[in-house]
Amino acid sequence: MNIEELTKVAIKIRKGIIDAVYSAKSGHPGGSLSIADILTVLYFHEMNIDPKNPNWEDRDRIVLSKGHCSPALYSCLANKGYFPVEDLKTFRKIDSYLQGHPDKNKVPGVDMTTGSLGQGLSAANGMAIAGKMDNKDYRVYCILGDGEIEEGQVWEAAMTSNKYKLDNLCVIIDNNNLQIDGTIEEVMNSYPIDEKFKSFGFEIIKIDGHDIEEIMKAFEVAKNIKGKPTCIIAKTIKGKGISFMENQVSWHGKAPNEEQYKQAIEELEV
Repeated sequence: MNIEELTKVAIKIRKGIIDAVYSAKSGHPGGSLSIADILTVLYFHEMNIDPKNPNWEDRDRIVLSKGHCSPALYSCLANKGYFPVEDLKTFRKIDSYLQGHPDKNKVPGVDMTTGSLGQGLSAANGMAIAGKMDNKDYRVYCILGDGEIEEGQVWEAAMTSNKYKLDNLCVIIDNNNLQIDGTIEEVMNSYPIDEKFKSFGFEIIKIDGHDIEEIMKAFEVAKNIKGKPTCIIAKTIKGKGISFMENQVSWHGKAPNEEQYKQAIEELEV
């Protein structure tokens, strides 16, 4: 897909996010919207995957470590053809397979069950190491929140990524600067994120996480980095695409009411 086509898909992904959270009357729209463009490029341009064969051994893998942002992942999977788009409206319902956090045993296309923050990079390391041991050429992508990297396990995992020279691993930091209780600086300042990951042996790429072309180029550069893992630090806006949600910490984990839902969908139709 070209940039224009991917931009249109990203709008569909955002609509799916809003539909899911509104239908559930709960969920996490802010951080889901901030990673919508990144996931769009991964699923519709970058990753070698097959919706008809979700468990294909040679597929690229993705670990959404910030698992509470499952609406974005589910919307991508549905629009890619892993399951019906209509099922997004069953999100978080008691009899639905689309739980609040991704479950690899229930949702086609989910490579790792996530939700307890800080654990995704450890799992992604294991996948990348397995790929090396099996002489596979698949790549592993791991999306972490900038608030999530306050978890100590992330840095233990980062040392492992470097120790095993996992150049088939690409970490993406969703740097929207907001977490449930406030800004990153207020809660537990993890800046400078780039210098921290660099000191752990990662190649650093900094991008605008909403610029489709920049995202595409970053993944292309990452594929050509040899001998060490890559960390893409994506500057994003929490709630991106919905005017009243953008940069508002209050939209970390709540659903829009009917009026807000209608406004959100109208804004995305433009």
